[in-house]
Amino acid sequence: MKISDIFDKNDRAVLSFEVFPPKKTSPIESVYSKLEEICALKPDFISVTYGAGGTGGHSRTCEIASKIKNDFGVESVAHLTCVNSTKADIDSTLEDFKAHNIENILALRGDYVEGIEPQKDFIYASELCEYIKSHGDFDIGGACYPEVHLEAKDEVEDILNLRKKVEAGAQHLISQLFFDNSVFYRFIERSKIAGINVPIEAGIMPVTNKSQIERMVSMCGASLPSKFVKIMQKYDSKPDALRDAGIAYAVEQIVDLLANGVDGIHLYTMNNPYVARKISEAVASLL
Repeated sequence: MKISDIFDKNDRAVLSFEVFPPKKTSPIESVYSKLEEICALKPDFISVTYGAGGTGGHSRTCEIASKIKNDFGVESVAHLTCVNSTKADIDSTLEDFKAHNIENILALRGDYVEGIEPQKDFIYASELCEYIKSHGDFDIGGACYPEVHLEAKDEVEDILNLRKKVEAGAQHLISQLFFDNSVFYRFIERSKIAGINVPIEAGIMPVTNKSQIERMVSMCGASLPSKFVKIMQKYDSKPDALRDAGIAYAVEQIVDLLANGVDGIHLYTMNNPYVARKISEAVASLL
């Protein structure tokens, strides 16, 4: 099923998850038991990332997305990055997706990787969206940044680039993680003013350890509210307490977002069935 149809047919907020392939040094089967547990929670769909730094790994993304859809019975979305790909690379990947019955793609530019010279065929995600649209009947999603993309000059430039991405073919959007819902609400307001009217899912990451949050904040620039910082400081030396506090904080965010009519919640599961289950159970009656 196309993700756009899932949004169209639901009169409630959509709940989706994100998972990632194992490291290249680990067998792909090493994630299957966790995936089975996560899929058993029956989200509306699960997206599969393209690999660390956006380099290579499309075959693993494809295999896992296929496993989720064809074996575990949950619709999947395959991430696809373009900064290190030629048009021929993208053509090959799209054919692989078709062969595995994958019809939903999250189109991303991807990160620049130190030591790897970017290709020249695609500079922006909007160009990838347009290319995918002209090369098959895929449903196309895109990413958005409530606190502004790190490379954008300002909010205006960022929102104009997002509108260009939607005009190029992105039919729904998934936000980068954030920890302050007011930031997301201001972003939604800017998007509507700019004429961006596709569904936008709120990206929520339950923080389960300190190194995780430090890594993610350095990568995406998300701000940390004082309330969140106090939780991290209070339970830093108590792993189980920090995990449960992170889950509670995420649930509180989600409850508020649902009460304010958000289109959907996209949960960054970090391949952790326990976290995904706890949050799913806590908000099940609200969806």
